[in-house]
Amino acid sequence: MSTISKRTLTGEVVSDKTAKTIVVRVERRTMHPKYNKFVTKSKKYHVHDEKEEASTGNLVTIIESKPYSKLKRWELVSIQK
Repeated sequence: MSTISKRTLTGEVVSDKTAKTIVVRVERRTMHPKYNKFVTKSKKYHVHDEKEEASTGNLVTIIESKPYSKLKRWELVSIQK
């Protein structure tokens, strides 16, 4: 049996209004192909937060998981700040 490594990401909680769900914005910096400048791109992930620990503004680590709903495919691992 081989071990499957799941992706982990770090981002900021943007919303915690729904039950057991947080929305995390993960930012990444990429080089623009033409202008050779760094561009910050972001993506929002819906994350399962079972104990409802995280609140807006927290820096969190998330990991890939089973599908919880139509949008939720990530799970909260830890709160860093």
